[in-house]
Amino acid sequence: MALLSQFLQQIKRLNRANTKYGKAPHKPVLLISIIELIDKGILTENRVYVDTDLVGAFQENWRLLVNTLNSPDFTLPFFHLQSEKLQGNHYWFLQPNPGCQINAHISSVTTLAAVLNYGYFADEVFLLLMDAASRHMVNTVLLDTYFPDTKARFINSKQDGQGFVHELESYVLNEPEVKYKTLKIETEEDIFVRGGLFKKLVPKVYDNACCITGMRLESSFNHNFIDACHIVPFSVSHNDKVNNGIALCPNLHRAFDRGLIGIDTSYRILVSSHLIEDNQHPYSLKKLNGKPIHLPSTPMYYPEPENLEWHRGNVFKG
Repeated sequence: MALLSQFLQQIKRLNRANTKYGKAPHKPVLLISIIELIDKGILTENRVYVDTDLVGAFQENWRLLVNTLNSPDFTLPFFHLQSEKLQGNHYWFLQPNPGCQINAHISSVTTLAAVLNYGYFADEVFLLLMDAASRHMVNTVLLDTYFPDTKARFINSKQDGQGFVHELESYVLNEPEVKYKTLKIETEEDIFVRGGLFKKLVPKVYDNACCITGMRLESSFNHNFIDACHIVPFSVSHNDKVNNGIALCPNLHRAFDRGLIGIDTSYRILVSSHLIEDNQHPYSLKKLNGKPIHLPSTPMYYPEPENLEWHRGNVFKG
């Protein structure tokens, strides 16, 4: 209990930069977001990854808690939390990928995700956060100390299951509720989250199976080896909706991107005449020519015909 008491006192006086809008709110939002992932059972070990779940939670919680005009930069607190100390010792650390170093703040979340393996707490702090009662006390202190005016809005939104991530999911899934709604994508981090949801949701609507072969390949470690493939590349369309995507196994993803396979107006497979392969091989792509793809169970998630037409006209090599 002594350690918990000391930690509660420490988080009441987090080192926060002075800005023209007041003290920066980034560190408490990050800690609240990490606690949320632990509460949801998403974060179960002392490895905090820069991924869709965490960056999405941070962006959602920022919108619910912060009323000032500070920039919602996730990368700032993820790096600068290293300066905080408990009992004279640092309690937040970054583990870079092999061959990489993180000696200064990296402002791009995409670059940070590529360079960093994970962040982690000192063991004793992580054990505190894994205890439900202690975690609740930490969260309450953070909300009461830094966000007393928006705490109620935050709690109500979480209870209703609404918020930025929910709206992004609805957008990516092309749900009617956001079809005619303008969803404000403000930062690189918003795009990072939306792209991560695309990668997660496209395989899901195809039942985690390749839409061309029907192959489903998963593991007991929760790895899914089916890719979310853009029909019109994001660099061209900036479209991360599921109807600009199909689920493909990695080799067919490469073949689709290189124009060796396509899909016609009836959702049937097209195989390029330029493909060179052993036609007698049991996995010959030419044997797939003219067969229907496996479509999602919900028509709203079907590939958009205009997107497939663009791919046939600009990528597919008939």
